Amino acid sequence: MSTPLDQLFTKTRSENRAALIAYIPAGYPTQEGCKAVIDAFADAGVDAIEIGFPYSDPVMDGPTIQEAANTSLNAGTGAKEVFEALAHATARGIPSVVMTYWNPIEKYGIEKFAESIASNSGSGVITPDLPVDEAQPWTAASHSSKINSIFVVAPSTTDARLEKVTAQCSGFVYAASLMGVTGARTGISAGAKDLVDRIKKVTKIPVAVGLGVSTREHAKEVAGYADGVIVGSAFINALNGADSLDSGINAVRALVEQLALGVREGRG
Repeated sequence: MSTPLDQLFTKTRSENRAALIAYIPAGYPTQEGCKAVIDAFADAGVDAIEIGFPYSDPVMDGPTIQEAANTSLNAGTGAKEVFEALAHATARGIPSVVMTYWNPIEKYGIEKFAESIASNSGSGVITPDLPVDEAQPWTAASHSSKINSIFVVAPSTTDARLEKVTAQCSGFVYAASLMGVTGARTGISAGAKDLVDRIKKVTKIPVAVGLGVSTREHAKEVAGYADGVIVGSAFINALNGADSLDSGINAVRALVEQLALGVREGRG
Protein backbone atom coordinates (compact mmCIF):
# COMPACT_ATOMS: atom_id res chain seq x y z
CA MET A 1 0.00 0.00 0.00
CA SER A 2 1.30 3.44 -0.88
CA THR A 3 -1.05 6.37 -0.33
CA PRO A 4 -0.46 9.93 -1.54
CA LEU A 5 0.57 10.68 2.07
CA ASP A 6 3.21 7.93 1.99
CA GLN A 7 4.48 9.30 -1.32
CA LEU A 8 4.63 12.81 0.12
CA PHE A 9 6.96 11.80 2.94
CA THR A 10 9.19 9.92 0.49
CA LYS A 11 9.42 13.15 -1.50
CA THR A 12 10.08 15.47 1.44
CA ARG A 13 12.69 13.11 2.87
CA SER A 14 14.46 13.12 -0.50
CA GLU A 15 14.42 16.93 -0.29
CA ASN A 16 15.78 16.79 3.30
CA ARG A 17 12.92 18.82 4.73
CA ALA A 18 9.78 18.43 6.79
CA ALA A 19 6.25 18.55 5.40
CA LEU A 20 3.84 21.34 6.31
CA ILE A 21 0.46 19.88 7.33
CA ALA A 22 -2.46 22.30 7.69
CA TYR A 23 -5.64 21.65 9.69
CA ILE A 24 -9.12 23.10 9.24
CA PRO A 25 -12.42 21.80 10.63
CA ALA A 26 -14.91 20.84 7.92
CA GLY A 27 -17.58 23.51 7.55
CA TYR A 28 -15.53 26.29 9.13
CA PRO A 29 -15.99 29.22 8.92
CA THR A 30 -18.79 28.12 6.53
CA GLN A 31 -19.14 25.24 4.09
CA GLU A 32 -17.96 27.38 1.16
CA GLY A 33 -15.52 29.27 3.37
CA CYS A 34 -13.85 25.97 4.31
CA LYS A 35 -13.31 25.20 0.64
CA ALA A 36 -11.83 28.67 0.16
CA VAL A 37 -9.42 28.00 3.05
CA ILE A 38 -8.44 24.68 1.46
CA ASP A 39 -7.79 26.50 -1.82
CA ALA A 40 -5.59 29.01 0.05
CA PHE A 41 -3.68 26.11 1.66
CA ALA A 42 -3.09 24.56 -1.76
CA ASP A 43 -2.18 27.80 -3.52
CA ALA A 44 0.22 28.97 -0.81
CA GLY A 45 2.21 25.76 -0.43
CA VAL A 46 1.01 23.32 2.23
CA ASP A 47 2.13 19.73 1.66
CA ALA A 48 -0.82 17.94 3.27
CA ILE A 49 -4.21 18.82 4.73
CA GLU A 50 -6.09 17.56 7.78
CA ILE A 51 -9.85 17.92 7.64
CA GLY A 52 -11.28 18.00 11.15
CA PHE A 53 -14.56 16.19 11.86
CA PRO A 54 -16.36 18.69 14.15
CA TYR A 55 -17.24 17.01 17.43
CA SER A 56 -19.14 18.18 20.49
CA ASP A 57 -16.68 16.81 23.09
CA PRO A 58 -13.20 17.23 21.57
CA VAL A 59 -10.98 16.28 24.52
CA MET A 60 -7.71 16.92 22.66
CA ASP A 61 -8.72 20.28 21.18
CA GLY A 62 -8.22 23.62 22.88
CA PRO A 63 -10.72 26.51 23.01
CA THR A 64 -9.91 27.83 19.52
CA ILE A 65 -10.73 24.59 17.72
CA GLN A 66 -13.61 23.80 20.09
CA GLU A 67 -15.25 27.11 19.23
CA ALA A 68 -14.70 26.56 15.51
CA ALA A 69 -16.15 23.05 15.80
CA ASN A 70 -19.22 24.38 17.60
CA THR A 71 -19.76 26.97 14.86
CA SER A 72 -19.51 24.26 12.25
CA LEU A 73 -21.81 21.86 14.13
CA ASN A 74 -24.40 24.59 14.63
CA ALA A 75 -24.36 25.14 10.86
CA GLY A 76 -25.22 21.49 10.34
CA THR A 77 -21.86 19.94 9.44
CA GLY A 78 -21.90 16.17 9.50
CA ALA A 79 -20.19 13.30 7.73
CA LYS A 80 -21.45 14.38 4.30
CA GLU A 81 -19.80 17.78 4.65
CA VAL A 82 -16.59 16.25 6.02
CA PHE A 83 -16.27 14.02 2.97
CA GLU A 84 -17.11 16.94 0.66
CA ALA A 85 -14.26 18.97 2.21
CA LEU A 86 -11.95 15.98 1.90
CA ALA A 87 -12.86 15.55 -1.76
CA HIS A 88 -12.24 19.26 -2.37
CA ALA A 89 -8.77 18.99 -0.84
CA THR A 90 -7.76 15.86 -2.71
CA ALA A 91 -9.08 17.31 -5.97
CA ARG A 92 -6.44 20.02 -5.53
CA GLY A 93 -3.80 17.28 -5.60
CA ILE A 94 -2.90 17.60 -1.89
CA PRO A 95 -2.51 14.43 0.21
CA SER A 96 -5.30 14.72 2.78
CA VAL A 97 -6.55 12.94 5.88
CA VAL A 98 -9.48 13.28 8.27
CA MET A 99 -8.92 13.82 11.98
CA THR A 100 -11.82 12.54 14.05
CA TYR A 101 -12.73 11.18 17.42
CA TRP A 102 -13.91 7.59 17.49
CA ASN A 103 -17.60 8.16 18.12
CA PRO A 104 -18.38 9.59 14.64
CA ILE A 105 -16.63 6.61 13.01
CA GLU A 106 -18.56 4.10 15.10
CA LYS A 107 -21.83 5.92 14.48
CA TYR A 108 -21.24 6.09 10.71
CA GLY A 109 -20.06 2.49 10.46
CA ILE A 110 -16.44 1.43 10.70
CA GLU A 111 -16.02 -0.21 7.30
CA LYS A 112 -18.25 2.35 5.60
CA PHE A 113 -16.20 5.23 7.06
CA ALA A 114 -12.92 3.77 5.80
CA GLU A 115 -14.47 3.13 2.38
CA SER A 116 -15.74 6.73 2.21
CA ILE A 117 -12.27 8.08 3.00
CA ALA A 118 -10.84 5.98 0.17
CA SER A 119 -13.61 6.82 -2.30
CA ASN A 120 -12.90 10.53 -1.75
CA SER A 121 -9.20 9.90 -2.42
CA GLY A 122 -8.26 10.49 1.22
CA SER A 123 -5.03 8.98 2.48
CA GLY A 124 -6.12 8.09 6.00
CA VAL A 125 -7.58 9.01 9.37
CA ILE A 126 -6.11 10.37 12.61
CA THR A 127 -7.88 8.93 15.67
CA PRO A 128 -6.69 10.75 18.82
CA ASP A 129 -8.92 8.90 21.31
CA LEU A 130 -8.79 5.35 19.94
CA PRO A 131 -6.50 3.09 22.05
CA VAL A 132 -4.52 0.71 19.86
CA ASP A 133 -5.58 -2.11 22.20
CA GLU A 134 -9.14 -1.66 20.89
CA ALA A 135 -8.30 -0.61 17.35
CA GLN A 136 -8.28 -3.94 15.52
CA PRO A 137 -11.66 -3.39 13.77
CA TRP A 138 -10.48 0.01 12.58
CA THR A 139 -7.00 -1.05 11.47
CA ALA A 140 -8.57 -3.98 9.59
CA ALA A 141 -11.02 -1.65 7.83
CA SER A 142 -8.22 0.82 7.05
CA HIS A 143 -6.06 -1.94 5.62
CA SER A 144 -8.97 -3.25 3.54
CA SER A 145 -9.61 0.25 2.12
CA LYS A 146 -5.87 0.86 1.63
CA ILE A 147 -5.74 3.98 3.80
CA ASN A 148 -3.42 5.01 6.61
CA SER A 149 -4.31 4.57 10.29
CA ILE A 150 -2.63 7.33 12.29
CA PHE A 151 -2.46 7.26 16.10
CA VAL A 152 -1.41 9.94 18.57
CA VAL A 153 1.34 9.66 21.18
CA ALA A 154 2.29 12.12 23.91
CA PRO A 155 5.30 12.82 26.16
CA SER A 156 3.63 10.63 28.80
CA THR A 157 3.62 7.58 26.50
CA THR A 158 6.09 5.03 27.82
CA ASP A 159 8.79 3.54 25.61
CA ALA A 160 7.05 0.16 25.67
CA ARG A 161 3.79 1.79 24.74
CA LEU A 162 5.45 3.79 21.94
CA GLU A 163 6.60 0.56 20.34
CA LYS A 164 3.08 -0.89 20.58
CA VAL A 165 1.33 2.21 19.18
CA THR A 166 3.74 2.88 16.32
CA ALA A 167 3.48 -0.76 15.22
CA GLN A 168 -0.18 -0.03 14.40
CA CYS A 169 0.54 3.30 12.63
CA SER A 170 0.95 3.98 8.96
CA GLY A 171 1.39 7.27 7.11
CA PHE A 172 2.88 9.04 10.10
CA VAL A 173 2.93 9.03 13.87
CA TYR A 174 1.18 12.07 15.36
CA ALA A 175 3.38 13.37 18.19
CA ALA A 176 1.50 15.69 20.55
CA SER A 177 4.36 17.93 21.61
CA LEU A 178 3.14 18.57 25.13
CA MET A 179 0.58 17.45 27.62
CA GLY A 180 -2.66 19.36 27.17
CA VAL A 181 -4.82 20.48 24.30
CA THR A 182 -4.27 22.09 20.91
CA GLY A 183 -3.77 25.81 20.51
CA ALA A 184 -1.26 28.36 19.28
CA ARG A 185 1.45 29.04 21.86
CA THR A 186 4.37 31.40 22.26
CA GLY A 187 6.90 28.56 22.18
CA ILE A 188 7.25 24.85 21.44
CA SER A 189 7.51 22.42 24.33
CA ALA A 190 11.09 21.45 25.11
CA GLY A 191 9.82 17.89 25.35
CA ALA A 192 8.82 17.72 21.69
CA LYS A 193 12.29 16.84 20.40
CA ASP A 194 12.78 14.27 23.14
CA LEU A 195 9.48 12.63 22.19
CA VAL A 196 10.42 12.54 18.48
CA ASP A 197 13.82 11.07 19.34
CA ARG A 198 12.14 8.35 21.41
CA ILE A 199 9.67 7.55 18.60
CA LYS A 200 12.45 7.30 16.02
CA LYS A 201 14.18 4.66 18.13
CA VAL A 202 11.23 2.30 17.68
CA THR A 203 9.94 3.02 14.14
CA LYS A 204 10.99 4.30 10.73
CA ILE A 205 7.51 5.73 10.06
CA PRO A 206 7.57 9.55 9.63
CA VAL A 207 6.81 11.57 12.75
CA ALA A 208 4.74 14.76 12.61
CA VAL A 209 4.52 17.17 15.54
CA GLY A 210 1.38 19.07 16.44
CA LEU A 211 0.15 21.34 19.24
CA GLY A 212 1.53 24.82 19.49
CA VAL A 213 3.08 25.69 16.12
CA SER A 214 2.01 29.13 14.90
CA THR A 215 5.01 30.99 13.46
CA ARG A 216 7.79 30.60 10.91
CA GLU A 217 10.31 30.23 13.75
CA HIS A 218 8.22 27.48 15.38
CA ALA A 219 8.01 25.66 12.04
CA LYS A 220 11.76 26.01 11.51
CA GLU A 221 12.48 24.67 15.01
CA VAL A 222 10.21 21.62 14.69
CA ALA A 223 11.30 20.90 11.11
CA GLY A 224 14.84 20.51 12.44
CA TYR A 225 13.98 17.13 13.97
CA ALA A 226 10.48 16.06 12.81
CA ASP A 227 9.22 14.83 9.43
CA GLY A 228 6.04 16.87 9.57
CA VAL A 229 4.86 20.13 11.16
CA ILE A 230 1.13 20.33 11.94
CA VAL A 231 -0.59 23.73 12.27
CA GLY A 232 -4.26 24.26 13.10
CA SER A 233 -5.28 26.86 15.66
CA ALA A 234 -3.08 29.56 14.10
CA PHE A 235 -5.12 29.36 10.89
CA ILE A 236 -8.39 29.63 12.79
CA ASN A 237 -7.03 32.62 14.68
CA ALA A 238 -6.08 34.22 11.35
CA LEU A 239 -9.65 33.78 10.13
CA ASN A 240 -11.15 35.00 13.40
CA GLY A 241 -8.96 38.10 13.45
CA ALA A 242 -10.05 39.26 10.01
CA ASP A 243 -12.94 41.61 9.26
CA SER A 244 -14.17 39.58 6.29
CA LEU A 245 -13.76 36.13 4.78
CA ASP A 246 -11.64 37.53 1.96
CA SER A 247 -9.22 39.23 4.32
CA GLY A 248 -9.16 36.09 6.47
CA ILE A 249 -8.26 33.99 3.45
CA ASN A 250 -5.48 36.44 2.64
CA ALA A 251 -4.19 36.11 6.22
CA VAL A 252 -4.26 32.32 5.96
CA ARG A 253 -2.38 32.44 2.67
CA ALA A 254 0.27 34.76 4.14
CA LEU A 255 0.71 32.51 7.18
CA VAL A 256 1.11 29.40 4.99
CA GLU A 257 3.81 31.15 2.99
CA GLN A 258 5.73 31.97 6.17
CA LEU A 259 5.36 28.46 7.60
CA ALA A 260 6.40 26.91 4.26
CA LEU A 261 9.60 28.93 4.48
CA GLY A 262 10.09 27.74 8.05
CA VAL A 263 9.88 24.02 7.22
CA ARG A 264 12.50 24.56 4.50
CA GLU A 265 14.87 26.35 6.89
CA GLY A 266 14.78 23.72 9.63
CA ARG A 267 17.75 21.72 8.45
CA GLY A 268 19.98 24.59 7.48
